[in-house]
Amino acid sequence: MDTTTPRAPGRWRLYRAVWRWHFYAGLFVLPFIAWLALTGAAYLYQKPIDRWVHHDLKVVALSPHAPTLPSAQIVAVSALSSGDVFRYTTPERADGSVEIGVLRPNGQRVVYYVDPTTAQVLGHLPDKGTFSGVVRRLHSLDLLGDYASALIEIAAGWAILLVLTGLYLWWPRGQKGGITTVRGQPRQRLFWRDLHAITGVWAGLVLLFLAVTGMPWSVVWGKQVNAWANGQDYGYPAGVRVQVPMSQQRLADATSPTWSMEQARLPASAPPHAHHAAAEKHDGHEGQGGGALGDLSSQPGAIGIDAAVQRFNRLGLTPGYSVALPRGPMGVYTASVYPEDVAGQRVVHLDQYSDRVLLDMGYANYGALGRGLEWGINVHLGQEYGTLNRIVLIVACAAIVLLCVSGAIMWWKRRPVGELGVPALPKHGHAVAGVFALLCVGGGVFPLVGLSLLIVGMLDYLATRGWRTP
Repeated sequence: MDTTTPRAPGRWRLYRAVWRWHFYAGLFVLPFIAWLALTGAAYLYQKPIDRWVHHDLKVVALSPHAPTLPSAQIVAVSALSSGDVFRYTTPERADGSVEIGVLRPNGQRVVYYVDPTTAQVLGHLPDKGTFSGVVRRLHSLDLLGDYASALIEIAAGWAILLVLTGLYLWWPRGQKGGITTVRGQPRQRLFWRDLHAITGVWAGLVLLFLAVTGMPWSVVWGKQVNAWANGQDYGYPAGVRVQVPMSQQRLADATSPTWSMEQARLPASAPPHAHHAAAEKHDGHEGQGGGALGDLSSQPGAIGIDAAVQRFNRLGLTPGYSVALPRGPMGVYTASVYPEDVAGQRVVHLDQYSDRVLLDMGYANYGALGRGLEWGINVHLGQEYGTLNRIVLIVACAAIVLLCVSGAIMWWKRRPVGELGVPALPKHGHAVAGVFALLCVGGGVFPLVGLSLLIVGMLDYLATRGWRTP
């Protein structure tokens, strides 16, 4: 950046070295963070947008009549589709439809929307096929597979690097402009430099928060930390693995849990004494799918979906909760709900025979790491503080896009014709090496980011013949 040259030569060498790495970070990460800002802004208003886009599926007429039984709604779906019901979701609002997830014989997951009063099937979509579901998958590049998701993880790490180096470059060093005011005219590079710096200070802090809180979803770091945290008492509620008998089924196989619950195993139902032999016979296969639509709640002595939903209602779960149906004779009914207020998160497991509550856990039961990360994720999604949360993030997303545009214009105006325009090396290459070493320490925390740093550092080292100036 074109700030006033610091008086101390040593500080200037460090400044140029930091600027060089800031340039590399921006070169790689700006397209990604612009994409993340645009798709993230669209996702902030997922529920009202989904109700508008899928109005014929998600919204029903209010009725004074009592709703039909869940079993009747499932029967209505079974008349139109074969397969296994894996999830039943209650309406979040009085005019909302019931959602029934079906796993078809070909392996496709489909969600049917049903009017709870009439049990009329309104239509269906692929699981996660709503507008917001597609936007979320675009946001994380899930549609392109794990390799693309790995790029998002690398981009998030470089975004952290971009913000930290940008703050160093912005830090006042006696100059009178470009700190809180924008100098020059739009036709001048100075204008775009100041706009980029000032926007970057405030938007960069939000970007730093979003990058850090987005890491739990990452394909390498997030999965490893999740497995580690849930192997201790930091994430998954302390001690529950030994307080009740647990099966080999996992919560993530039946529903979409929070980050802290991804590794959670389901407890096991205790079949009536007469059916113990059958339970032992099928125990080795309980991780597989359930039976046909009409068989999921038909284990001898099972309470059924109607009684399970009534039980969950009496337990006071927030409307909009999802129920994962039992799989096999030792399966359980699992209700889960993740409202905007993170404190309202709750997962309840019922014995499918006795309707006994096997586990009832919520945010307060998570370990310290789980609570911290879940709070950060909820704020990241624009949920924790309602409208204010979303407005702040919308403004931040717009500022991040402006940050990307101003950075690109500033680079275009500065670069020599026909060249990339990498900032020049300081006279002493050890300044670049020192900054690179500091960055690699942070890269050790995020392995994919560290690997990409080593590759870029090696290429830069070779291209400059050991970080030597011409």
